[in-house]
Amino acid sequence: MSQDSGRQADSVSRRKYLLTSAAVGAVGLAGCSGNGGDDDDGGSEESGNTMSSGSSGPSTVTAEGSSTVYPISNKGSSYWNSNSPASDGEYWGSNDESSVAGWDQIETDMNIADYFASLYGFEPSGERSNPPFATRVALSHSGTGCEAVRDGLVDIGNSSGPITAELDISEDERDENYVDHVVGRDGQPVFVSQAIYDAGVEQLTGDQIRGIYQGDITNWSEVGGPDQEIYVVGRAEGSGTDTSFRLNMLGDADAPMDVDTRLGQNQQVQQVLQDNDNAIGYMALAFSGSGIQAIAIDFEGTVYRPDPDAENTIFDSEYPLNRDLHMYTRIDEETPEGTDKREAAFLNMFLTEFGQKTFVEDVNYITLPTSDIEAEREKLPDQA
Repeated sequence: MSQDSGRQADSVSRRKYLLTSAAVGAVGLAGCSGNGGDDDDGGSEESGNTMSSGSSGPSTVTAEGSSTVYPISNKGSSYWNSNSPASDGEYWGSNDESSVAGWDQIETDMNIADYFASLYGFEPSGERSNPPFATRVALSHSGTGCEAVRDGLVDIGNSSGPITAELDISEDERDENYVDHVVGRDGQPVFVSQAIYDAGVEQLTGDQIRGIYQGDITNWSEVGGPDQEIYVVGRAEGSGTDTSFRLNMLGDADAPMDVDTRLGQNQQVQQVLQDNDNAIGYMALAFSGSGIQAIAIDFEGTVYRPDPDAENTIFDSEYPLNRDLHMYTRIDEETPEGTDKREAAFLNMFLTEFGQKTFVEDVNYITLPTSDIEAEREKLPDQA
């Protein structure tokens, strides 16, 4: 089965699988800020930092795309725009010692955005809710995010599927035009309605799931469940979750599927599974909730369970539906490295122990092993 390239065998953290995290999937733009406007195509460049036209400061970093990556990116944007001081231990630092234990042992008394922006030469504001530059994250899906970064409409394209599949480009085209920043991983469970789970469908084989999604299995009684038609829920075409599911489960990003409905966002899949008593669907790990259950899946004799304490779990990098979560930046004439200093400052925040814990693990995704964090930081431009 095909998976994202660069998969590492290192162990990953096993976040307790919480079934009370539905709030993470709430639609909204909490990371939006009135602190800056859209990027101006006519902006100038100063010290490698994009400046807003007619403004004395750097322009807002904009991101759009995947509803899977959204909880990570939007929470990070909220923290950045709050620019909380180190004395505010709830968000940043410690009330006692004004320090942050991070992957690189961060110790600072600076506000959060001030600190990460200063690493790339930006002047700290020293003011809460006034970062050196603002960030803004919009919610759509992976295909839209990849198209937006391709077309220069946003700085960062969030995607839960590889951009090669989302834009139908080769790996060479990807490497020539984009930088792939991986910020975390998703176990991508398969969920069933609570009633189906309670009726005995706690585990399926990979072949059975393929049969359901290709129209060969249409009744739950065929897989040990009740005599009830299966309501098959898929994600919208162009969604990274759909692309990854078809790549990893069906073997081809363009594999045909026989579904009853397609939905654009994880939140919508979650709601449909909660509202129906005969449904099956696939979505991101962060969007578990009451009224639905993740099932164990038997892939060729190895059973992967949604239990972090099991011998084989959906949190393991070997789990066939495990996938990278991407934030893509674009290589162009103005930014030949593919990532400018504004983007690097924001992205670097996710690539620390603090960032992985706060923005990845705490929203129920899988943190990157240290070797992968080091490799991702190597993709960023040199710090000031």
